[in-house]
Amino acid sequence: MVKDSVPKVLLSTRLGAVLGDATAKALTAAFEINDVEGLLRHYPRRYAERGELTDLAQLVPGEHATVMAEISRVNEIPGRGKAGSRLEVTVTDGTANLDLAFFAHGRWHRSKLKVGARGLFAGKVGEFRGRRQLAHPEYALIPEADEEDVASEIAETFANALIPVYPASAKLPSWRIARAIAIVMEQVEFEDDSLPAQIKTKYNLISAQEAFTKIHKPITKPDIAMAIERFRFEEAFVLQTVLAQRRLAALAIPAIARTRGGELLDQFDAQLPFELTPGQIQVADQLTAEIRESQPMNRLLHGEVGAGKTVVALRAMLQVVQAGGQAALLAPTSVLANQHFQSISKLLGELGIGPLLSGNPVATKVALLTGSLPAAAKRQVLAEIANGEAGIVIGTHALLEEQAQFRDLGIVVVDEQHRFGVEQRDRLRERAQAGTRPHLLVMTATPIPRTVAMTVFGDLDVSQLTTLPAGRKEIATHVVASLEQPAHLARVWQRIVEEAKLGHRIFIVCPRIGGDQAEDDVADPSSDQKRPPLAVLDVLEKLQAGPLAELKLAALHGRLPDEEKSALMAKFNSTQPGAIEVLVCTTVIEVGVDVPIATMMVVLDADRFGIAQLHQLRGRVGRGGLPGLCVLVSEAEPDSVARARLAAVAATNDGFVLAEVDLEQRREGNILGATQSGLKSKLRLLEVTKHAEVVEVARTAAFELVAADPQLRNHAGLQQAVATIVGEEGADWLDKS
Repeated sequence: MVKDSVPKVLLSTRLGAVLGDATAKALTAAFEINDVEGLLRHYPRRYAERGELTDLAQLVPGEHATVMAEISRVNEIPGRGKAGSRLEVTVTDGTANLDLAFFAHGRWHRSKLKVGARGLFAGKVGEFRGRRQLAHPEYALIPEADEEDVASEIAETFANALIPVYPASAKLPSWRIARAIAIVMEQVEFEDDSLPAQIKTKYNLISAQEAFTKIHKPITKPDIAMAIERFRFEEAFVLQTVLAQRRLAALAIPAIARTRGGELLDQFDAQLPFELTPGQIQVADQLTAEIRESQPMNRLLHGEVGAGKTVVALRAMLQVVQAGGQAALLAPTSVLANQHFQSISKLLGELGIGPLLSGNPVATKVALLTGSLPAAAKRQVLAEIANGEAGIVIGTHALLEEQAQFRDLGIVVVDEQHRFGVEQRDRLRERAQAGTRPHLLVMTATPIPRTVAMTVFGDLDVSQLTTLPAGRKEIATHVVASLEQPAHLARVWQRIVEEAKLGHRIFIVCPRIGGDQAEDDVADPSSDQKRPPLAVLDVLEKLQAGPLAELKLAALHGRLPDEEKSALMAKFNSTQPGAIEVLVCTTVIEVGVDVPIATMMVVLDADRFGIAQLHQLRGRVGRGGLPGLCVLVSEAEPDSVARARLAAVAATNDGFVLAEVDLEQRREGNILGATQSGLKSKLRLLEVTKHAEVVEVARTAAFELVAADPQLRNHAGLQQAVATIVGEEGADWLDKS
């Protein structure tokens, strides 16, 4: 009768309405949990068994831990004067010990903490005199069989043999989180399951209500396994449903079919100074066939650094241009946009300066639009875009501004796709003729594991380039431990001088810029180093006054105006007297920069960068047929994870192998990230590297369901789950499509 009178709440109910504002605020502050569903999806980290004690030897200083242990020693130390007594307690798992220290109210704690008692103890692991210690820990003791009057919170914690241990904080120990979840579970109304009935039946999955019960109050270990199986599939299925909806929406509005007929592409192919690789030909033929169709192309092209993606994309753009349309290439930075403008203009030659200047009636004009253009030049480019004179437009976020209106936008190419959100790339796609969509090609030079491609880019068809063009040399990569091998570091500076005397160019990359301003481009923080990361401005000054004094150096970073960046890159790429020989820079040169005479890359504090970043940086050298050398300089400890990461990069030039290693080390985190901006979900139980089969099965099921019911009108629970992770922006995008 009492249970029936408990008011029911929904998964979307604000936590404060159920638990009170104080507890709700603590959960929000510690774990960003705001509603009932967020709390129920705060899954246990592990399960303690009443008969088993935690392995105390595995505790790591600095982390917050909850352990099951037995009290082996209690020592109360009287305080002086009015000071209360201090209590020292030792708990054990039978092999290792852990100290507990209470610096006040020792007598009160002693009345509870008896030798031989067992319980959960939670706190931040510290060290005192070489021994691991929890200072002022929270604790909950296992009640004795004859204790009838123990607090219900404690009694419920140990009600079952399997005790959930939750990710906790200093103010919220595991058992208080368990109590909050128990209160919510008593009141929550599970209206519509996010997994449709036919999906649960087909794949033998339990309901959401049953899964939440089994994961938070398991009776047996198979209970936990069934709950995890259900939630893992659900994560994959809901994400794949979002991607299936996006794909269907993208294909719902037709494109203008652009046939291959015309001389522009033929003339371009005839004047290419190199032969396309078999991989480039295969992908080019694929794009040609799709652009001929009235169904919009929706394709991702990824592959090795320097595999020749730009040439393939340019051929697709020319196919559209020769059929009367326009092409837009969106780049994330002005450096990359300028680089594309220069390299594409060079590849096209007279075919890229327009029919009037070239005297060739099939020629088109290549235009560059960036935010740093002077007002008059910007007005001219915008006019050329609007009247169709500019067939190929290369630009940064300036292309997304309202004033950039195309006469007939037929294809959008997005370079380094992960730097843009879904709504950004589709803002540009809306500039096509009324009632049509342009074809879409997104590119990334970061090789992507197959399971990630299915999960992150599931709304796109995927092509990859794995073979490098003829003439590209293997890049030799070495790790230099600067603290252990100072002579090796001295040799690095000597080698830079030698390369420069041969007329070659050298990059030196640092994690940050330096100076008084706040940093905006610090690299991967998962480093073993304690000092601040090395900065471009500091390193430049030391090298100019030291080992590289005879060379011409310059700094390149994100704070410089666009025109200054372009001028520096031009001087660095030049072979004329006075050219820049060494560029000290941040990762602003990470992608797209093509300097054929660059042969050496030195990355300082290399352990502060991720694997994908290092592979991208390495790809900036050895591009002109000359051997490339990459040196990764680090102060990380020999046996550290950071050094293992560097060793992996040095061991192979295969970006696809490194992509798998990178994913294994980082896990997925927010797998959708900025790449699929608008999606709020973090994967909790699904690991795409380990659960590829789950992803594939869920993908097939989701795409079949969405094909039959695109708006999910017959699946209210799934519709709500999609709305929860897509957010308002994503929902607007789907509605507009």
